Amino acid sequence: MACLGIGRFSLGMLLPSMGEALALSYGQMGLISTLNFAGYLAAILFCGRLNTRFGSRRLITVALLVIGLSMLAISQVESLAAIIVFYVITGMGSALANVPIMAMITAWFTKARRGRAAGLVAVGSGFAIILSGQLVPWLNLNHDEGWRLSWQVLGSVVLLIGLICFLILRDTPQELGLEPVGGSCELPADQEKERPRLSLRSPLVLHCGAIYFLFGFTYVIYATFIVTTLVQERGIAESTAGQFWSWVGFLSLFSGPVFGSLSDRMGRRAGLVLVFAIQTIAYLLAGLDLPQIFLYLSIFCFGIVAWSVPTIMAALVGDYAPPAQVATIFGFVTFVFGLGQISGPFLAGQLAEHSNSFSGSFLMAAVMTTLAVLLARRLPSESSSP
Repeated sequence: MACLGIGRFSLGMLLPSMGEALALSYGQMGLISTLNFAGYLAAILFCGRLNTRFGSRRLITVALLVIGLSMLAISQVESLAAIIVFYVITGMGSALANVPIMAMITAWFTKARRGRAAGLVAVGSGFAIILSGQLVPWLNLNHDEGWRLSWQVLGSVVLLIGLICFLILRDTPQELGLEPVGGSCELPADQEKERPRLSLRSPLVLHCGAIYFLFGFTYVIYATFIVTTLVQERGIAESTAGQFWSWVGFLSLFSGPVFGSLSDRMGRRAGLVLVFAIQTIAYLLAGLDLPQIFLYLSIFCFGIVAWSVPTIMAALVGDYAPPAQVATIFGFVTFVFGLGQISGPFLAGQLAEHSNSFSGSFLMAAVMTTLAVLLARRLPSESSSP
């Protein structure tokens, strides 16, 4: 909820009012999003080493502190340059919290439970979208500079969640004298420890990275610009667009647990194919000039699978890699994912700048998710992986 849901996905609700107040162009809006992911990407490079040295609990707590304070700082700025500086720092904090928390799932849950567990963790982003979709329009209606107050409130929530994490999280179940969830009913626990180490350059790791890149490239275009599209291109009131965004958040509450559990049963490969196919439909419906009812269907399709790919990818890495390598491998594929997040909003913003519409950007995303379907189909089954 804090590191990605508030630290990243609230931007889509904040952009219209902030952009209007500061006279930001589409290209500048895209640049803010892109450089946030540049910070995310940079932090991933040393995330594994920091996690090994300080432990997940302490790293996550400090990262959330960084996110919260940088968001509070954004509420006080007057220029695009200052927003970029602080939002880059927010992106760094997002990476330093997200990678450790997803890697912890492997320590706490066995293979048969990882998909569901990762899905429940990802639910937090949905709660954050609901919060920002309701809070930001209300603050904008009741305060002259509601976007500044929105940054302050959301940043304070992140700081509170950071305190809760420090008090509650533990790096491994052994710290509490416990076993991983599902350990007593799953035979392959020892087999997991015996898996051969994977090189970051191995075809399997690069294959996973390519799929995650395409997800990062595409979902962020929709998440960043769909509210701006509804308000500035479709003439929908910001409060109504906020309701739509809240529906995305509500639907996404089911995306991680449902598709994570499905991947536990039908396999990670089939789960990824299904998710990317649904995302393709969402982007096509947003990009084509269709009656407004199809926008509702687009929002439904995006929301119902919103956090499914990170959920399945975290479980997939846990299935393929030996436990000691999970944080490193997941950090690497997240780095590649970050490259997609950087390039996606930048290209989408530039394309919209020249065409004066985000329709072409959504259609570009649909082409990319179609490619992701093809790549996911070629993944080896977990049982036949190295």
